[in-house]
Amino acid sequence: MKYTVALAQISPKLGTLSDNLNLHLHGIERARSAGANLIVFPELSLTGYILQDLVPDIAIDPNTSPLLQPLLNLCQDIACVFGFVEVSDRFNYYNAAAYAAQGKIQHIHRKLYLPTYGMFDEMRFFAMGENLRTFSSSFGDMGILICEDLWHPSTAYLHAQDGAQAVITISSSPGRGVRHGELFQTSEGWTHLLRTTAQYFTIYNIYVNRVGFEDGAHFPGGSMVVSPAGEIVAQAKYFEEDFVVTEIDLEEVRRARLFAPMLRDERLELTLRELTRIINKRNAAR
Repeated sequence: MKYTVALAQISPKLGTLSDNLNLHLHGIERARSAGANLIVFPELSLTGYILQDLVPDIAIDPNTSPLLQPLLNLCQDIACVFGFVEVSDRFNYYNAAAYAAQGKIQHIHRKLYLPTYGMFDEMRFFAMGENLRTFSSSFGDMGILICEDLWHPSTAYLHAQDGAQAVITISSSPGRGVRHGELFQTSEGWTHLLRTTAQYFTIYNIYVNRVGFEDGAHFPGGSMVVSPAGEIVAQAKYFEEDFVVTEIDLEEVRRARLFAPMLRDERLELTLRELTRIINKRNAAR
């Protein structure tokens, strides 16, 4: 199976849902015109990233919010992944990503790992997600992660073991540490991480990072698609908005898993047993 994905490397405006929604509507129309089957936006693409006390005011219930209806109306013959702040029935607020297709939201991922160190303070404002699920789509089985999630190896591992052929990671990762001229050290880190996890787990990595500035934070972009062989298939520019369309060929997943059948040979029972032992050991030491 082959399908075409569009990487929408945008610069959302902080706290302005209506303006950001228009960015999404324009992006979806552009992707449709380019023949894309799927368009992916960055983390918190509907809201901006450094929300802090704005979180409760900007949050929406995706099941009832009229804000999303124009977007869902466009997602009849194209699928879309976007980021937003979700409010639950118990008034917990989540950094969330939605997969919309056939006019409705078909899957939601809540960010599992909330960075709260250095310049980051997400745990002050968001609740942690509690589930990691691969889902079926028109383009095969997929998983969604949000930024920091991918830096924990268990997430891509679990998605791959659960059958994902592609993992979509949406990100609002600020640049930190200058290396090799103007390129951020964090941008190099993302490239290494995406290539390594794609090759280790024989999956496509579809990564979209935002650009622009917020509260002194500089978001460098560098969105990309990495093949199951660990090769960069397509990449967006650094430091500016960009729109990249490329093809995903799931036959490459089959080839990679024939060449390196580590997923097939993985001993899940061994992993579970040893993790249980480690958890019990840590609990006993408390």
